Amino acid sequence: MQQIRAAITAVNAYVPEYVLSNAELEKMVDTNDEWIVSRTGIKERRILKGKGLGTSDMAVPAVEGLLKKRGIAAEEIDLIIFCTTTPDMPFPASANILADKIGAINAWGFDLNAACSGFIYGLTTGSQFIESGKHQKVLVVGGDKMSSIINYEDRATCIIFGDGCGAVLLEPNTEGLGIQDAILKSDGSGGQYLNMKAGGSANPASHETVDAKEHYAYQEGQAVFKFAVTNMADVAAEIMERNQLTADDVAWLVPHQANKRIIDATANRMGVGPEKVMVNIEQYGNTTNGTIPLCLNDWESKLKKGDTLILAAFGGGFTWGSVYLKWAY
Repeated sequence: MQQIRAAITAVNAYVPEYVLSNAELEKMVDTNDEWIVSRTGIKERRILKGKGLGTSDMAVPAVEGLLKKRGIAAEEIDLIIFCTTTPDMPFPASANILADKIGAINAWGFDLNAACSGFIYGLTTGSQFIESGKHQKVLVVGGDKMSSIINYEDRATCIIFGDGCGAVLLEPNTEGLGIQDAILKSDGSGGQYLNMKAGGSANPASHETVDAKEHYAYQEGQAVFKFAVTNMADVAAEIMERNQLTADDVAWLVPHQANKRIIDATANRMGVGPEKVMVNIEQYGNTTNGTIPLCLNDWESKLKKGDTLILAAFGGGFTWGSVYLKWAY
């Protein structure tokens, strides 16, 4: 019996129209374009504007475009895994809200929150449902409206994050293509360096928490950078070693777009040249769960069937990991 693997058979993405440039940020906080670009590689980011719009409102066009590309109806989707740190509401799950908006009446779904590593966690989780033979079409969505939890008076965070969403469809493959291996890791002791202090059950919303601006993302940049630059690079190298892959075998590195220096360190650790690295951080900033599917969508036309891709991410929690896959179309 041939082994069933979960393969990406379609990808699509959406970013809001509004562009927040470094020049505009200079008017809001004590920063400048040179400082931002030299430290992060970011030149602009997209912001979702409009009253009452949430992360699912970016997922709808991303998914509808994906379904059109694949030539299938929403009713054919079995499962939706929505990877997000900024769900529309604490409950119900944004996966369920999305299913209703697109008409995926036969799908069940849930949200997955692993901060910036969420998409690769979701990809790996979704692959299990395909490999088991239980499901034929699993939708993995990665998206965040980071502007909803960013304090635009805090230059440590407001320069980094943007809004965006991407999605992939997983289907069974018996040609040896699709997801080959994954390494996922976490270390909760790092949570103190990157978190949102209020709004959860330990510190519910109150007048005091709002006044103290504790409903925004909090980051201790140096501690996070130090951990990320080592661990994201190490886990990408580890999955190559575990699968006897050389830099020549790798067609593309698809890194989480958090910081250009972290991306470069990961590529260097793998021995992969810049011509094989997907980088769009200058356009979108860090869209958290959206970065990897946004890259896959932007580079879709350059991907060839059988290409070896290494996906790598690092996020708050701390969470990190890598996925080794072979492109299926």
